[in-house]
Amino acid sequence: MAVKVGKHTIRLEHTPSILSYASIVSKKEGEGPLACYFDRINEDTAFGQQSWEKAESKMQKDTVTLALAKAGLAPDQIDCIFAGDLLNQCISSTFGLRELGIPYFGIYGACSTMSEGMALGALMIEGCGLKHTVATTSSHFCTAERQYRFPLEYGGQRPPTSQWTVTGSGAVVLGNAVAPPYIRQICIGTIEDKGIKDANNMGAAMAPAAAATLKQFFTDTQTGPQDYDLILTGDLGQVGSDLLYELLLREGYNIKDKHSDCGLLIYDRDTQDVHAGGSGCGCSASVLCSYILPSIQEGRLTNVLFMATGALLSPTSAQQGESIPGIAHLVHLSSLPN
Repeated sequence: MAVKVGKHTIRLEHTPSILSYASIVSKKEGEGPLACYFDRINEDTAFGQQSWEKAESKMQKDTVTLALAKAGLAPDQIDCIFAGDLLNQCISSTFGLRELGIPYFGIYGACSTMSEGMALGALMIEGCGLKHTVATTSSHFCTAERQYRFPLEYGGQRPPTSQWTVTGSGAVVLGNAVAPPYIRQICIGTIEDKGIKDANNMGAAMAPAAAATLKQFFTDTQTGPQDYDLILTGDLGQVGSDLLYELLLREGYNIKDKHSDCGLLIYDRDTQDVHAGGSGCGCSASVLCSYILPSIQEGRLTNVLFMATGALLSPTSAQQGESIPGIAHLVHLSSLPN
């Protein structure tokens, strides 16, 4: 059963397993340094569809279908799926997954959705007797730009702090403990808001939430950076990563030698015009499900803290001059059970 540890951390005594995982990305991501790790690279950013939104739905459905095939499971063998995306009413997920017939929980954590879904899916297996759950999410550069900033035809100039929304999707199938990767602990994030209003500076908006969650996890578990092989954030990019180091140093934690960010891993900033790095729900999901989980499964990494980060703004809140709250949920992954 699950055991509460400290204020916000939950230890999973039966350590649910990630039974399978899949990642699908598009052309720009396939030109980056992780190209050989993705399951599929679709050169057509429209995925054969008539709109960018339909393209993202198809990408997410294909990713879930591939993850299920890897696990040898049919949709009717899945007890529930946790899914969400960046679009209003999470239409990429609902329209993409509607034909699968899987009991569906729509969730919204912005770019933190992957770690949120994994945490909820693991808890349902640990405490509710479910046998199989799925966590998935996606993002698409063109859908995100159209919703949050400007139509692509506008050709607006991007400031140096801006990040490139990943066109990608990741999915994991969770089940009872059988083999690594195992989910050992989760830490539920709190909403943090330091007054950042610049929608082109997501890293600055999300870094305080990442710092708060990580500090709380270390306090709850009485551990520190030295106890983990890798501390992986979702999509802070360069600006947010630098801020995270500064905020945690004030609290006595130096994570720089242990930290990587999915937004810095997925693109080559020297050759690809992505400014401060990658972002989007699909950023952390596709990097986790291609590059990180195999390393845990094969024992090259033993203890990993996966902490996807999200900026909880909407077009309406931005138009009304609101600041941008941030959230970060942490999932402790391991090649060893408890």
